[in-house]
Amino acid sequence: MSQFTTLTARAVALPIDNIDTDQIIPARFLKVTDKAGLGANLFSDWRYEADGSPKPEFLLNRPENQGAQILIAGDNFGCGSSREHAPWALSGWGFRAVISTSFADIFRNNSLKNGLLPVIVPANVLRSLLDQVGSNPNLALTIDLASQTLVLPDEDEVQFPIDAFSKTCLLNGVDELGYILGLEEHINRYESRSS
Repeated sequence: MSQFTTLTARAVALPIDNIDTDQIIPARFLKVTDKAGLGANLFSDWRYEADGSPKPEFLLNRPENQGAQILIAGDNFGCGSSREHAPWALSGWGFRAVISTSFADIFRNNSLKNGLLPVIVPANVLRSLLDQVGSNPNLALTIDLASQTLVLPDEDEVQFPIDAFSKTCLLNGVDELGYILGLEEHINRYESRSS
């Protein structure tokens, strides 16, 4: 898993509430067990015409949005099924963080376990960010995980919640298994005393 400490990156806005995981990555792409290539199918039904050609008006197809690493989305992002492929597809496209007022619990947990940071902000902050990104496609934001702050374009800072274990894993670039393996010396010492 990629380490997440501080990210300063451009943001794109998808101001739609209740985006479910089937919209993020449609079910027909879930036959894989490998993350590779899922980014190409992110928001597939919104990004592509029936013949497979890109819809030029969709935000991920616009040249000015290429390379953006922060997605600003409407309320209740990632609702629906529990598919882990949703954060895989978002990360595969290049997103490192998603900002919303709320996330479905399973999506949020899957994201944290896969290096994608869900950032929860108050509704007024989200509205302001959506307006600003709409008028400035080069808008960059800074997310500092250690201090749990989102630095806004006017330099104001907004705190966001994250549980201590997920924060530790992201800061160190390890998943749950990697965290446990990092304690191998302590585990071996305990087992040698117990036998």
